[in-house]
Amino acid sequence: MKILVVDDEQDIRTLFEQRFRREIRAGEMEFVFAYSGEEALACLENMRHEAVLILSDINMPGMSGLVLLGKIKQEYKVPPPVVMMITAYGNTENLKAAQDLGADDFLTKPIDFIALKEKLKNKA
Repeated sequence: MKILVVDDEQDIRTLFEQRFRREIRAGEMEFVFAYSGEEALACLENMRHEAVLILSDINMPGMSGLVLLGKIKQEYKVPPPVVMMITAYGNTENLKAAQDLGADDFLTKPIDFIALKEKLKNKA
């Protein structure tokens, strides 16, 4: 499963690579990282239909995760990627906006990696 992780925090890559070390080594999961909404769209264009699942932060400078979500759901319909939104702010306003834009799931920071692994296995 190829997963695109979108977050403006550079250390997110190290965190995911540590937490999913076993799955990466086994070839079960492959992670691609983008550090802005704009970079994520460029990655998606280059990977055309390879990203099975997208994990995106909501609060990023420039293009927000919500704007990115809207663009993904509008431009990538066949097959539609699963998009899980991640935010440090678990407020109902962001949750409602993400649901209205078609988010498939909503996670809060700090990420519970045990729960995330379970969700990813269910999406595979």
